[in-house]
Amino acid sequence: MKEIVKDKIYIKTFGCQMNNYDSDRLLESLSDTHKKVINPEEADIIVLNTCHIREKAAEKIYSEVGKIKLLKKNNDKLKLIITGCVAQAEGKAMIKRQPIIDAVVGPQMYHKFPGILKKKNSKRVIKLDFEHDKKFNELRGKRIIANVSSFVTIQEGCDKFCSFCVVPFTRGSEISRKEEDIIKEVSMLVSLGCKEVILLGQNVNAYHGISSKNQEINLASLIISLENIKGLERISYTTSHPKDMNIDLINLHGISQKLNPYLHLPVQSGSNKILKSMNRKYTSEQYLKIIENLRRKNPNIAISSDFIVGFPGETKNDFAQTIKLVKEVEFAQAYSFKYSRRPGTKSSRMDNKEITLNEKNERLLELQELLNKHQKKFNNNFINKEVRVLIKGKGKKLNQYRGTTKWMQVVNFESKKTVNSFENVKITKSSNNSLLGEV
Repeated sequence: MKEIVKDKIYIKTFGCQMNNYDSDRLLESLSDTHKKVINPEEADIIVLNTCHIREKAAEKIYSEVGKIKLLKKNNDKLKLIITGCVAQAEGKAMIKRQPIIDAVVGPQMYHKFPGILKKKNSKRVIKLDFEHDKKFNELRGKRIIANVSSFVTIQEGCDKFCSFCVVPFTRGSEISRKEEDIIKEVSMLVSLGCKEVILLGQNVNAYHGISSKNQEINLASLIISLENIKGLERISYTTSHPKDMNIDLINLHGISQKLNPYLHLPVQSGSNKILKSMNRKYTSEQYLKIIENLRRKNPNIAISSDFIVGFPGETKNDFAQTIKLVKEVEFAQAYSFKYSRRPGTKSSRMDNKEITLNEKNERLLELQELLNKHQKKFNNNFINKEVRVLIKGKGKKLNQYRGTTKWMQVVNFESKKTVNSFENVKITKSSNNSLLGEV
């Protein structure tokens, strides 16, 4: 039987975990006709799956496109396709600025991808509509790519319209997948060796999918259903919004045997004035009450968060309120950033002249020093204790392996024998960002 010659496809993924998930699903949808390659020089199709969250995201993509120009010059059949949130935000302007781009495809139009690749004419393709349901229905086929810890998108889009965020414009309004489709996908991943699933959504705890009984269910109900999948040992979800942290979900953190004792719950600021300006729809007091309730249900839960420093109008007193909140919560992990304007957002039109770059840098440094101190304190609690580690691969050193605890800490350890999916590791040393141990 004659072997089918497959076109070669190269995908470079930028940004969030959902983009990684989308790239995998794209590859799976093309598995019959295309072969993934790891070098763009080998490819017939190059895909840049883009992210628009960070500052100068579009410029980074244009820089990548510039590198591909020479490849296109030497191979006139090579196709360059831009997908993801920059494609959605920039649209026609991208093709106008860089005519070597053959297509721009928004994140809700990936089900159109196979058809785009079949087009033989030289006309540029632009697909930027929001067809969530069609995307979910047509990309729900067989999973081929599975890791011991795998991402599964359950919800996309956001209706919150935080004044600094582009997600409602690049990913659209909130939409949730059917419970049945998620259970089938997770079951398939588990059959391929997956032990942990990380449920993804731009606003994941706003999940409101339809059950097999045609009833609307929340995230807690979905997780309870997933717990029944034999062979699935860990479940996490990210990213959550405090406004959607309902009592069912809080209670589940106290009783679930498979839900990791870890929650990423971005607060962004400790100042109620800034939170209102951000349109976050909660106060610092309400946020602290959520944390109190979670810790009452599960005293061992690890809380992670996000912070924006130097938001328009942030005074020294506003920043002091953030420091106060951090001292009260003592986050196990956290991510902090200087505010940067995102074109099209409400905050980009706010006056921010009173905050200098030096002030932003000083505040960020002070905040990060405190966050690192608390993270190190949390990790120090595990020294001389034995923890169960999910093995995710080999480390950088000889006979070294890396994995994660159920609190989502990275653990590095050495072993001369072949390791299993899980290993009990005694922790010998800690740092801000990881643990060191021995089997």
